[in-house]
Amino acid sequence: MDNLDYGIIGNCRSAALISKDGSIDWCCLPEFDSSSVFAKLLDEEIGGSFGFIVDDSYEIHQEYDNETAILITKFTSGEDCFEVHDFMPRYFKKEDRTYYTPPEITRYIKLISGQPKFKVQYDPKLEYAQGKTESFIKKDFIASLTHEVKFDTVFLYSSFDKEKIVNGEEITLTEDGFFLLGYNEKILTTTLERALLDLERTKIYWLNWSQKTPTYNKFDAQIKRSVLTLKLLSYDKSGAVLAAATTSLPETIGEVRNWDYRFCWIRDASMVIKVVSELGHKNVAKRYLQFIIDLIPDKDEKLQIMYGINKEKKLTEETLDHLSGYKGSKPVRIGNAAYEQVQNDIYGILMDVIYELIAKFSIDIENGEELWGITKGIVWIVEKHWKEADKGIWEFRSEDKHFTFSKVLCWTAIDRAIKVAEMLNKKHKIDLWKPLEEEIRKDIMDNAWNEEKQAFTQSYGSPHMDASVLLMESYGFIDAKDPKFVSTVLAVEKDLCNDGLMYRYKNVDDFGEPSSSFTICTFWFINSLFKIGQEEKALKHFEQLLSYSNHLGLFSEDIDFKTKRLLGNFPQAYSHLALIECAINFSKKDADEQVLKSMRA
Repeated sequence: MDNLDYGIIGNCRSAALISKDGSIDWCCLPEFDSSSVFAKLLDEEIGGSFGFIVDDSYEIHQEYDNETAILITKFTSGEDCFEVHDFMPRYFKKEDRTYYTPPEITRYIKLISGQPKFKVQYDPKLEYAQGKTESFIKKDFIASLTHEVKFDTVFLYSSFDKEKIVNGEEITLTEDGFFLLGYNEKILTTTLERALLDLERTKIYWLNWSQKTPTYNKFDAQIKRSVLTLKLLSYDKSGAVLAAATTSLPETIGEVRNWDYRFCWIRDASMVIKVVSELGHKNVAKRYLQFIIDLIPDKDEKLQIMYGINKEKKLTEETLDHLSGYKGSKPVRIGNAAYEQVQNDIYGILMDVIYELIAKFSIDIENGEELWGITKGIVWIVEKHWKEADKGIWEFRSEDKHFTFSKVLCWTAIDRAIKVAEMLNKKHKIDLWKPLEEEIRKDIMDNAWNEEKQAFTQSYGSPHMDASVLLMESYGFIDAKDPKFVSTVLAVEKDLCNDGLMYRYKNVDDFGEPSSSFTICTFWFINSLFKIGQEEKALKHFEQLLSYSNHLGLFSEDIDFKTKRLLGNFPQAYSHLALIECAINFSKKDADEQVLKSMRA
């Protein structure tokens, strides 16, 4: 498989990636950041997977069941046809008003016609395949366990012959069947009827959830699939939002830019929440705000750039040297040392989302007083630290610099704090904070502009362009029609655009010169072209970029410039939130034009 041709299923507790031929090649249980049960994605030999082997006469087709997170893989050979409906249960329980989200995967096998034949390849490798996993046939289930590194077990329930499953013998399908892979032993008897009931309940949950997303007259399917993907990367228990569901998928094949993304970056998560709440999904936003409130116990405590999904503050990075890595790209890392970095932009991004949510849900916002406390704390921190250099949005592991994006987001923090103060009628704070906002603005205008480039550059005094400066307009620092912004967009295009795909930057970093396109940057560029009036060109780039998604419309973090294959962790929250922003702009413009046409008619 040359591309990341995977679908994601999940239940806001964990997730699994299923290849286009129906093999579960990545799954961590019981939670997103637990050790893997299947990790073929990171080592084809020893990683472990759970799939179906059919003969060469079968054609395989995969798609999502409408606007849900249920993935259907269809196997067809002449008259013989069956479908695998994969899902992780998620539905509302009326009796105790909670969501049922067990750490388990159900694979409902639906006979469509004929008598199809398949073999089951069931090969769990617990604890990142660090030791031997053994499977034992019991009365009600197949138990797989390891105890070399630490003790761990999973349980497989099925309506099929357990001996045939374990031995990989051929099964002839004469009626519907199921597999249920659970982290815990089931108390209630697992039956086909119960599996079907879970499927129907989960389907209803997702259809109801998707109904809340507005319908757009352009790119509606892409918007809905992207919003669902962002939901699948949210963790109910704490309100955290993950950057991606995987670890160590490389930015470039064979290189070492391989990171664990199963954590909550304040920046990524806040951007996601802003978009998702704009689309009417209020609960995700409320949970995330609570996550932030829980993280800031002391009013003057500096925020880390990222946390574990259960609010862990220490995310020690280690390598798993026994795994060969995705397509041989080592090392495989778990944990992420970036948690120790200082990035001053996170305060502006967080303040922006707090302002947006208070503005949107002000009438019934809970935690208003705590959020006002956090607002004052953020201003205090920014006032003390905005003049300092940092690692920037791209997490350079070498020297600190005065990055333009970080400074703009320090300005954003104060600007949004003032807007919150205005909404809450705190006039004395407005008078206090206005001069600070003006001081930061002047500093950026004086130092970030490069006269020779006729553009705002990566950092103060730098000749290098950086895609992140395109966000200066999005955050309201500069108007889209301001000649300085227009000329910055054109300078970014000249230096960083390669066949319609964007570099983040081209200057050498800690690992050499970047060699793949960062997908979110291409979306930022498209948005900027749209904003400065080059709408047709922007639309052409957008449609071209959409064609590089995988067969299910999903994006990872990066795209290879030459082959256009997806690279980096997957699916990537960053990429999908930026896709939504672009798509909504095009759709709104299309709707406005249609209104004008009907008025003229």
